[in-house]
Order: sequence, then C-alpha cells, then structure tokens
Amino acid sequence: MDLPEIQRLLRDGQYEVSIHAQQERLEEDLDLVQIEAAIIEHGELLEEYPDDPRGESCLVLGFVGSRPLHTVLGWATMKGETQKMLRLITVYTPTAPKWTDPRTRGGRS
Repeated sequence: MDLPEIQRLLRDGQYEVSIHAQQERLEEDLDLVQIEAAIIEHGELLEEYPDDPRGESCLVLGFVGSRPLHTVLGWATMKGETQKMLRLITVYTPTAPKWTDPRTRGGRS
C-alpha cells in the first residue's frame, strides 16, 4: 500500500471505518479527526501485509500529540463496485509486551 495515497484518501474523506475500528477508537478515546491527523501529518508505514487472506493491508504509525497510534488500513471493494475504498480496520496504542516501542515488536514468549 502506498502511504501518500492513503494520506490523500484520508484528507479527502474517502474511507470507511470498520465496526471494530469504531469500537477501538472509542475505547482509546480518539475521534476521527485525531486519527486522520496522526496519519496525514506524522504517518510512517511500518508493515505491509500484501498476502493477507482478507485482503492487502498495512500498519501505519502516527502520533496524537506525543501519544503513538497504530492504525491498520486495508482496501474494501464494495459489492457491485470496481473502485476500491480505503478501510480503517483497527486503531490502538502500541504497548508492551506486544511492542517494545512504537516501531519495534516485542519478543515472543
């Protein structure tokens, strides 16, 4: 996935939010404007998942103030449509033990 394209689609409001992402953003006390800004202004593509059985996706790191934020984004194809739509799959704050720091996965135990 291409970060500039993701940022453009977010900037233009051309994306959808999964039910899971909606639940997670509420639990994390985030609004969509914060998530958009974190990716548009500070986004770093950390991981790409081109062969995910659910469809191509990626993990983007952004920041809300000094707070790190991970967002998993993918493509959704609407039934009967040929154009892909960007989908916000989930959003969370990276924490130990899964993450050593915002850019480094923790060790497996």
